[in-house]
Amino acid sequence: MSEAGYPAAQEPERSQEAEAGTLYLVSTPIGHLRDISLRALDILSQVDLIAAEDTRTSRVLLQHYRIQTPLTSYHDHNEERVAPALVGRLREGKSLALITDAGTPGISDPGFYLVRAVLQAGLRVVAIPGATAFIPALVASGLPADRFVFEGFLPHKKGRQTRLKLLQDEARTIIFYESPQRLERLLRELQVHLGDRPAAIAREISKKFEEIRRGTLSELIAGAEQMVKKGEFVLIVAGRPRNAKEASE
Repeated sequence: MSEAGYPAAQEPERSQEAEAGTLYLVSTPIGHLRDISLRALDILSQVDLIAAEDTRTSRVLLQHYRIQTPLTSYHDHNEERVAPALVGRLREGKSLALITDAGTPGISDPGFYLVRAVLQAGLRVVAIPGATAFIPALVASGLPADRFVFEGFLPHKKGRQTRLKLLQDEARTIIFYESPQRLERLLRELQVHLGDRPAAIAREISKKFEEIRRGTLSELIAGAEQMVKKGEFVLIVAGRPRNAKEASE
């Protein structure tokens, strides 16, 4: 086993990549713990500090790969207070990795705030490619994936109806994140605003109980009560149908 705890037979010659004064955005598994790159494991084992959305969740991953790098908490309730301190650590010549509970930091989480603060301080940011939930959901949905728009979570109240109306004329495939408790509400709102379009719901991507349902919005609404209301949901909706004139052009 390597120092980081993953099989030496599967890793190429390692290099000391983590550099002083650099923030690394490290993608972590969205389900299966092996959905992580060797480079990501190298970075997590080499940096001086890891900032995590939930240290309890992240500690499971780090212990699995025997990574002993210190953890600190960084989330959407402490970002304004913690970000300056993390920038200060980078100014001192320390290296830092930012991880989220699952997937790529900066996607529907407070990662953007820290990235902006680091860049404004004239420091370096490096993104380590890896897992994110909406890409596998999109390509497995059966809907066009050549052009798409990522909407993430819609506002719960203010601005929600405005966003939905703006999407009525969107011709690209549309991607949403939604919680289990609000999924059926979103499906019904989309049917009202967009019509009964083809869509797909992906749940628990890369996990044991991964599930993808495909159909029209009305069919997905009819089956929503039978879906297990657990985990993060990705909803993929077809773009506005082209009319005959557009199709001919």
